[in-house]
Amino acid sequence: MNLISIENIHKSFGERVILHDISFGINKDQKIAFVAKNGTGKTTLLNIIAGKDSADEGQIVIRKGIKLAYLSQKMDLNPNLTVEQSIFNTDNPILKIIENYEKALENSDDIDAYQKAFDAMEHHHAWDFETQYKQILHKLRLENLQQKVSELSGGQQKRLGLAICLLMNPDLLILDEPTNHLDLEMIEWLEAYLQKTKLTLFMVTHDRYFLERVCNEIVELDEGIIYRYTGNYSYYLEKKETRLEIEKATVEKAKNLYVRELDWMRRTPQARTTKSKSRIDAFYETEELAKTRRKERPMELEINMERLGSKVIELHKVTKSFGDLQVLKPFEYVFQRGESLGIVGKNGTGKSTLLNMIAGLLKPDTGKIVIGDTVKVGYYTQEGFHIKPGQKVIEVVREFGEFIPLTKGKTLSAGSLLEKFLFDRKQQYDFVEKLSGGELKRLYLCTILIQNPNFLILDEPTNDLDIITLNVLENFLLDYPGTLMVVSHDRYFMDKIVDHLFVLADGNIKDFPGNYSDYRDYLDHRETEPEKPESKEEKKATEPKKTVLSYNEKREMQQLETDLEKLNSEKKKIETDFVEMRIAEDKMYAMGKKLEEIIATIDQKEERWLELSMR
Repeated sequence: MNLISIENIHKSFGERVILHDISFGINKDQKIAFVAKNGTGKTTLLNIIAGKDSADEGQIVIRKGIKLAYLSQKMDLNPNLTVEQSIFNTDNPILKIIENYEKALENSDDIDAYQKAFDAMEHHHAWDFETQYKQILHKLRLENLQQKVSELSGGQQKRLGLAICLLMNPDLLILDEPTNHLDLEMIEWLEAYLQKTKLTLFMVTHDRYFLERVCNEIVELDEGIIYRYTGNYSYYLEKKETRLEIEKATVEKAKNLYVRELDWMRRTPQARTTKSKSRIDAFYETEELAKTRRKERPMELEINMERLGSKVIELHKVTKSFGDLQVLKPFEYVFQRGESLGIVGKNGTGKSTLLNMIAGLLKPDTGKIVIGDTVKVGYYTQEGFHIKPGQKVIEVVREFGEFIPLTKGKTLSAGSLLEKFLFDRKQQYDFVEKLSGGELKRLYLCTILIQNPNFLILDEPTNDLDIITLNVLENFLLDYPGTLMVVSHDRYFMDKIVDHLFVLADGNIKDFPGNYSDYRDYLDHRETEPEKPESKEEKKATEPKKTVLSYNEKREMQQLETDLEKLNSEKKKIETDFVEMRIAEDKMYAMGKKLEEIIATIDQKEERWLELSMR
């Protein structure tokens, strides 16, 4: 059953054509990934389908009665509402069913209305809605339901938007980069959730494992033409390679025919017969095909990196805390030339803090970081770089260097580097404001590489990059002779690039010898190992002694649990703000004191709760 038809969509911004004559359909139960290069209008198309933007030409035909939910890059949430209020401040049809049931309860005389409302609750499983939304928010680590939207980070707001979309249980769910701002544990949960759900999906994502495991169809926009592949990501890669080989062979055949026909055209008299006119028309078609050139350019970035000495970077008993939160317990490590290191851990475990310390942007509390004399650090941060108004693309790169040295004594100019990163000569002289999010990331990467670093730190480099650029970046990093540190939630990227992992948790860093898939296999194996059964004596020793609390003590215990839940949520919020550097410098002392007070109160209440529970 067709849900939506996209018919002859055309969209331009000024002179720049983003979408031209785009047509395809979305049918029930399909899980479609939309694949295209950065800057070719992926987000624009999603906005048009969702009704957030309009096309210059063409139309979107939506089947009557279709319920649609859209997770955009920037969610439009009311900043004055809490997390829980935001869930209820939607047009979710389940909420209407619950409202009707509550009204029917109030008007108990109308038996038919009550029965109808009750049946609707049963049919739509509305009884479970509260449990469902709390479970989803817990998985997305939005456990403080009373926290205001205005207090949430951009990533938390995106996760709240995702929760709202999933709870809508729509006929069609549109997702724009759903894995951005999720850590690896959240991504794996969302992947499993979407695998088992019957939702129809249309999404843009660069996460190739996500594509592989969730999607059953790929729609690709390539050189302005739509191609459809019924299968997962592996099938798409295989069939695309076949298509490109056929395309290449067709162009080569056309070139040979073009040479012969060009000779005939030059020899044929001006007076044309009807018969020769059809041959002339065919000649021009052959000429167009023969001169077809794909805009894709392989990026061979054989950069002649500055020499890296025997001493790289050494960490000696380094620690870091924010208030009472110890982000990094005493840690020692000596980096080696040529190693490729991945860093994993839940959001808020201090990944960016560790990178900032190694890059020299943040000082450790104790211990020392020794940097070798020959080390030149290149640091790609999540924040990106500052864009000056009216600046052109090539001017941004030239601020950091006019050229970079390549192997064999060659050089690569700023303009040529940009071409390697798929910025053609015309686009290099466009204003930076015209670039898409992914194109800005590509440009930022150019500014890092042109500085020719020999110690490269990449903090979430895969966000907003298209798959083509990711493949190019991966190939470059595989040949990169320097030392590499990378934080990324892109599991495919991590598997391909890193030799070992730093696993961050509770202020500790464990060095795991392998890539991310190796680490997941290790965790899965550990979880499936059978537990040693307890002996009768051990079991008896651990059994709690049953006593009866008074009514007031039970009430006190319940109140303590409520208080502790709120205090721990507040503590976690402040700690996360410290770790992610969201607290202004002049407010750090005051927030640190507040955190100390909260921790002291938690200790006091936990002690009383433990006393009651022991009894």
